[in-house]
Amino acid sequence: MKKTIHFSPKKALQQGIDTIRQEGEALLALSERLEGEIHSVFVQCVECILQRKGRVGVTGMGKSGHIARKIAATMASTGTPAYFIHPADASHGDLGMVTTRDALIAISNSGNTAELSDILCYALAHKLPVIAITSNPESPLGLHATYCLVIPKVHEACPLDCAPTTSTTMSLALGDALAMALMQARGFTPEDFKSFHPGGSLGQKLLLVRDVMHKGDEVPLCDVNDPMSLVIVEMTKKLLGCVGVTDHGKLVGIITDGDIRRGMCSDFLTKKAGDLMTVSPQTIDVGASVESARRLMTERKVTSFFVILSEKDVGIVHIHDLD
Repeated sequence: MKKTIHFSPKKALQQGIDTIRQEGEALLALSERLEGEIHSVFVQCVECILQRKGRVGVTGMGKSGHIARKIAATMASTGTPAYFIHPADASHGDLGMVTTRDALIAISNSGNTAELSDILCYALAHKLPVIAITSNPESPLGLHATYCLVIPKVHEACPLDCAPTTSTTMSLALGDALAMALMQARGFTPEDFKSFHPGGSLGQKLLLVRDVMHKGDEVPLCDVNDPMSLVIVEMTKKLLGCVGVTDHGKLVGIITDGDIRRGMCSDFLTKKAGDLMTVSPQTIDVGASVESARRLMTERKVTSFFVILSEKDVGIVHIHDLD
């Protein structure tokens, strides 16, 4: 029988606020528990995973399964090889992906999820460490796990106290906490992160100057003794709005299109590059991030930085290269 919908904007908004507030309070309770009674277990879990030679299998059923997938993905992208294993599929052959070098994380709020029994038995038989995330340490999962991370037992944010909401939020947060602790312990760097995230805006944000700069014949350069006619030709050909000035191959100055406009006079073409250049052009390190280069260009109100590769080899990065 189809139910009649009685929509009240005020009630809908209040339910949304109550849900977020209740989940936030649960996270604060979890934080306090992590500082207190489960702090030593958490540290042991991190040490255990660091010592394992294989990967981390993360499992859970239903909503906990979705949380497990996310935790596995977060770990895998931050330096801890991990995978999701579905409890039902595990009972039908997928246990073959679990090796004796692995560790397992099993998520179940009640700790009584029947579908986890085969994975748990397999882990016990092969002496694999099992990290349980549950609110019931006296459950089969809690009792048989090597380490039990006990989340606070609180009401779900669901008005019926049925749909997993608060419990899954705490499980996700605890999984993220493990992933970040492991990331920190492994000394995971922005360069490592970039190698795992080459696509999309995140990959672009983590690019380095060396990845986007111009080098070789693309760099606009002239000699300190070159006439301004050659400087203009070089600037026009390379389309970067400036020319680097070298002396015996070493970068010593810069001439911008603004310098040329300001320097126009009757004897302009008789001048040499050295007469018009600004000495000591601004440079940036080849290993600097694209984000830092963009920020510095904005702060210094310039559109290009030269990149010193060696005493007589330079590159250049333009603000348009950073988009």
